[in-house]
Amino acid sequence: MGFLDGLKKFGLGALDLEEEELFEEPKKKVEPKKQEPPKSVSTIDESTLVYDRKYTCPICEAPFVAKTLKSGKVRMSRQDVDLRPVYKEIDPIKYDIVSCPECGYSVLAKHFGNLTKFQTDAVRGKISENYKRKEYKDPIYSYEEARIRYELAIATAMVKKSKFSEKAYLCLKMAWLIRGETEHLDPESPEYEEKKKSNQEEEKEFLKKALDGFELARMKEAQIEGMDEATLDYLMAALGLEIGNYDLSVKLLGNIIGSRTANSRIKDKARDLKDVVLQKAKEEKEKS
Repeated sequence: MGFLDGLKKFGLGALDLEEEELFEEPKKKVEPKKQEPPKSVSTIDESTLVYDRKYTCPICEAPFVAKTLKSGKVRMSRQDVDLRPVYKEIDPIKYDIVSCPECGYSVLAKHFGNLTKFQTDAVRGKISENYKRKEYKDPIYSYEEARIRYELAIATAMVKKSKFSEKAYLCLKMAWLIRGETEHLDPESPEYEEKKKSNQEEEKEFLKKALDGFELARMKEAQIEGMDEATLDYLMAALGLEIGNYDLSVKLLGNIIGSRTANSRIKDKARDLKDVVLQKAKEEKEKS
């Protein structure tokens, strides 16, 4: 499980996830780009844009706080091709995970709580029992810390057998987080090129995992992270473009363009993206 290597510092390096598949088919059981924009310097103190929100952990029942973005304080400046929102003042993606510092239970804020007994027992047995307590003291979350929180959330989702869509969305958000980190790297640093290359490889890996999960979710789930069918197809088409699966992208974009229910705005976006995909596919074919 190389993509969760960051968990070693929490005592979870020996965590047996080999038997856990990221997108494992659930068993029936009875329970008791994108572009890299020029880096801009914000004059706003990031700590003024977040606050401590109180939670009670459903696993260990410990009270804790998590940094949360203040609503209405920032505005989106643009959106990447795969729908990643970009803000000038802050990267909100760093603050989307709620992580219990006592037991390691971690999840997207909107999925906090509502656990079955099986899920609670699974998290306690496979994560909490091996977790080393972590105390968060900094006024903001760094990209390094945010990465760990996402890795914990992915591990939590795996052991509690979350829906394909939840795990896929976590992988997508992790890819977005890594992209944000890349955009904030210092070009003058001696390690810049090496770190940039490493990040781009990691980002692509998580984009692929996200697409794999969304494909499964599309076949098996009715509601997928609040997205309608056209939006999901567009997102998957964009991911296909980013990882080089052009045939899938063209197919999904065709579904949107020919849809009787999709609105004109998403159809126009699909037509524009299809042109990009076809051009990219042509260029790749000419290289081979």
